[in-house]
Amino acid sequence: MTIKDTREEWEIQATETPFTGNKTSVRTDEVVMPDGSVVRRDYQVHPGSVAVLALDEEDRVLLINQYRHPVRHKLWEIPAGLLDVPGENPLHAAQRELYEEAHVKAEDWRVLTDVYTTPGGCDEAVRIFLARELSEADGERFAAEHEETDMEHARVPVDELVRRILAGDVHNNCLVVGVLALVAARGGDGLDALRPADAPWPARPFES
Repeated sequence: MTIKDTREEWEIQATETPFTGNKTSVRTDEVVMPDGSVVRRDYQVHPGSVAVLALDEEDRVLLINQYRHPVRHKLWEIPAGLLDVPGENPLHAAQRELYEEAHVKAEDWRVLTDVYTTPGGCDEAVRIFLARELSEADGERFAAEHEETDMEHARVPVDELVRRILAGDVHNNCLVVGVLALVAARGGDGLDALRPADAPWPARPFES
């Protein structure tokens, strides 16, 4: 048996979109099950996201602290953002988010991992990048708005973040997955063996 996710799409007899929001929507599909029965499945339709685990020369991860209204928490996270333009190159989007949220640029980019955040109820796909060789970005800082106006920044050692994750102190999906993937990659073939930044991404195909 090969342990690898495979593309498959079951028959949909009917579909509707009962809600359309600013960035996402809700879709209801009538899906034919293997036994022939038909069930309704409601899920959020999402454009996809990118996230950046930015690692500095002191082995610290760049974090931001931001209010997240659905969970009523201020969460420590890694820089991330939506793929606002269909077909957008995810690397370009990640570089933009790192600049806008942290005013930082990186010279070395790799794909750390790709995930579906909540595949039982949302089709969001996230590509998490590893960014190294960090420096302050040129030009003026991005003008923050909404939740980002209250954003804090920190740089935290990887070992400390692992302890915080396992203690249940931090909960952001991309932070948890990114840090643990980083540690696993180091313990395996090494960070230089990670996929290149322009590696194909079937979940969200993009132009070079």
